[in-house]
Amino acid sequence: MQLKIYNSLTGEKENFQPILEGNIGLYVCGPTVYSNVHLGNVRTFLSFDFIYRTLQFLGYKVRYVRNITDAGHLTDDGNIENDRFVRQSRLEKLEPMEIVQKYTVDFHEVLKKFNLLPPTIEPTATGHIVEQIELTKKLIEKGFAYESNGSVYFDVLEYNARGLNYGELSRRNIEELFANTRDLDGQGEKKNPQDFALWKKASPQHIMRWISPWGEGFPGWHLECTVMSTKYLGDRFDIHGGGMDLKFPHHECEIAQAKACNQVAPVNYWMHANMLTMNGQRMSKSTGNYILPMQLVTGENDFFEKPFHPSVLRFCFLQAHYRSVLDISNEAMLASEKGFSRLMEAVKILEDLQPSEQSTLHVENWVDKAYSALLDDFNSPVLISCLFEAVKWIFSLREGKERITLEDLTLLKEKFHAFVFDVLGLQRIEKTANHKLDDTLQLLIELRNQARKAKNWALSDEIRDRLMEKGIELKDGKDGTTYTIS
Repeated sequence: MQLKIYNSLTGEKENFQPILEGNIGLYVCGPTVYSNVHLGNVRTFLSFDFIYRTLQFLGYKVRYVRNITDAGHLTDDGNIENDRFVRQSRLEKLEPMEIVQKYTVDFHEVLKKFNLLPPTIEPTATGHIVEQIELTKKLIEKGFAYESNGSVYFDVLEYNARGLNYGELSRRNIEELFANTRDLDGQGEKKNPQDFALWKKASPQHIMRWISPWGEGFPGWHLECTVMSTKYLGDRFDIHGGGMDLKFPHHECEIAQAKACNQVAPVNYWMHANMLTMNGQRMSKSTGNYILPMQLVTGENDFFEKPFHPSVLRFCFLQAHYRSVLDISNEAMLASEKGFSRLMEAVKILEDLQPSEQSTLHVENWVDKAYSALLDDFNSPVLISCLFEAVKWIFSLREGKERITLEDLTLLKEKFHAFVFDVLGLQRIEKTANHKLDDTLQLLIELRNQARKAKNWALSDEIRDRLMEKGIELKDGKDGTTYTIS
């Protein structure tokens, strides 16, 4: 069975063929650690965690490199006042590297909560300044870059004049790019508006600075990923991933830098995870439609009626394909929690099922369908659909409506467990005191409903009244019985 991957470079699903049989080099653009990791970032990293898990499950040995951007991230206008690290360090009255440490720790803690596997290598931009300077020198020597007033820029027109194609990934026309771009970044230093910074001269106020052949400065944002990906994966590697928002200019610039320097396209398969919206709108701090991952977990927000376990959010995210826009809402999270609970209940039931002498189920066909979903560009929603097909079987087996042989039961247990925990990366939720209280109240509600069906009004009223004495009020409605605790 052949793995197919949607390649953003060609716009098509392609048969995946690794450069080295059985081995995969995977690079994913990591966070810029000047603030808390936001929920959209989590969606991207979770998507590639699922892809990483799937590749390992399929038998590949994966070297997974995900960087930390801890320097060189000016905004487009080039103004030092808008350097994200400098601005945040002033707001919090901390040194820039204290900001880096604080939010790198936050990033790791959040991803651990959501059960993301750590990458094989996690290099930092500041740990590779020497390599970035050397790459810049090499691009100048080859005529693809030029120094201007202590800064160094990549010459996009020269790149295209040599028969290369800046814009190939994002399918942008270079003439249109030049016609529609103002020179915001270079402040008149650049030959062309689309030229991008490889090295920036540090102003007197700039704290993060390093010595270079062009004076004291700091690396451009795009340079670090070219340096670190090729250092650890080679001049040409298998897969490069990131958010859709990085396709242009970041990944476009990576391709140009690597091709100009190494005379070879750096990546065989480009993969991009799509964006996350909330309540049908783009998440934005300026509009207030914004929430941090841990605010969703703790319930300390104005958008969701209750806290949600990280595994419920993970399950919610994986119900959408990584290339699809995903919208989250209170209703979507409640539905995901319900689906997740049913899945976990099936896991528990499956552990205790006993085999029969005959089987009414086609487990091998089910396994093939699940594998086909994974091989079809990592189709997590179809895999989840397959799991819920098996959930129906599991409940039917418990009720005696279906039968299964020992061989099929062993296969079902093995693969169901692997898909749920190893591939999707879901975790069981340990029962807390609140969960146990909820389970107890649901049991009393069920007993009261049975009494009402039997017209045992005395017992029904007694359950209601005794709970009321304890500060628990039952409310009967068209959707069932709920409770509030005073």
